[in-house]
Amino acid sequence: MHNVLLLLAEACLYFGVMAVFFHLRDRIGLGVFICALGAMHFLETYLASVFYVTLPFGIVSPGSSVLFSGKLAMLLLLYIKEDAAKVRQPIYGLLLGNALMIGLVFVLTQHEIAPLPNGQRPDIAFIDQMGWLMVWGTSLLFLDAILMILFYERLGRYLRGKPFLRILTALCCVLTFDQAGFFAALHFVSDAPREVFLGGWLAKMGAALTYSAMLCAYLRWFERNEAGMPRGLADVFQILTYRERYEALAEHIGRDGLTGLLHRGRFETDGQQQLKTTLHDGKSLSLLLLDVDHFKSVNDRFGHAEGDRVLKSVAALLQQATGREGVVYRIGGEEFAILCPHPHAVARLLGENIRAAIKASLRSETFEITISAGVATSSDETPDLDALFALADQRLYLAKAGGRDRVVGTTQDEEVAPLDSREGSRFT
Repeated sequence: MHNVLLLLAEACLYFGVMAVFFHLRDRIGLGVFICALGAMHFLETYLASVFYVTLPFGIVSPGSSVLFSGKLAMLLLLYIKEDAAKVRQPIYGLLLGNALMIGLVFVLTQHEIAPLPNGQRPDIAFIDQMGWLMVWGTSLLFLDAILMILFYERLGRYLRGKPFLRILTALCCVLTFDQAGFFAALHFVSDAPREVFLGGWLAKMGAALTYSAMLCAYLRWFERNEAGMPRGLADVFQILTYRERYEALAEHIGRDGLTGLLHRGRFETDGQQQLKTTLHDGKSLSLLLLDVDHFKSVNDRFGHAEGDRVLKSVAALLQQATGREGVVYRIGGEEFAILCPHPHAVARLLGENIRAAIKASLRSETFEITISAGVATSSDETPDLDALFALADQRLYLAKAGGRDRVVGTTQDEEVAPLDSREGSRFT
């Protein structure tokens, strides 16, 4: 327990000091943070080679479990708040600096070394061994950084609202990969026992948990929300930055500002592509067009703020009912569309489920919300999206003309009622 507490204290000290350097980057420059990160690299590798402590679950080096894990957390912090182009600077600096050290050590070994008065001589062999180990470790760090950025970004699709789990998962995955790679070299160079691998891995998982918690606390309490933008495409790190920023921007641009759903432009682009693919593969693509009944009455009687609330609620219910197999779009006003890879009968059943859910959920003492829907499925008669949309729109018209609050899947489902016989407003 004594060693566990000391390792925790070392992690807190390392993170605390490095976080202060990072937080003050606008005043003292980012170079201070990067230089401090590089200065710890030699100590980290030295400790990983010769300094181990015993924990209940194995033998652990503070250099690997505390310092290296902390360095990865700092690089992730640098990426989150700046960009991948900044992350490359310390990594390339370490990699090239280690290569320079190997070259200098080779030249130094050619000297005729004069012993000190006490007979002590430099251990060039150890420096040479350390140099190669540092080059290997930094090469792994290069891969670690790329994997960490990719993991962090991909996890954002599922854990965007859960930063702690997102950071923790990314760190755990990358530290597991690194432990396997670095132990292989460590075992070859210094004959590290196999117990070091398991103990080191467990210690790194604990370090990932500790650093993730501290990183989330720091981001929440001490950092601004804005992030830097990429400065061009020069290498893999800037490509990663460009890809991440571009995808985030494209995702934001393609969405409706009120409901967060994809908008009409994305519907046309996605629909054409999906229809082409399904027709080629001989599968089905169904389109549901849905319209909120008497929506104008909501705006007229209760105001546009209430109308916006209704649209948001409808959008949320549509997404929930559709699930992952379909995509929901807001294509204008109170009209929505759903593209789903279902045969016609299943798509119509989905429409009925949505109609019932909205009618049951969006009800108050003053009004009731219902929808009308038209369903069309890809066939030889609908060779393109325009034809599929026109067919679904025709059936949506039949649903509204037939009294609203219904789903029409074929032109024979409902006969068009005269305009003066349509059901009156549901708002009371």
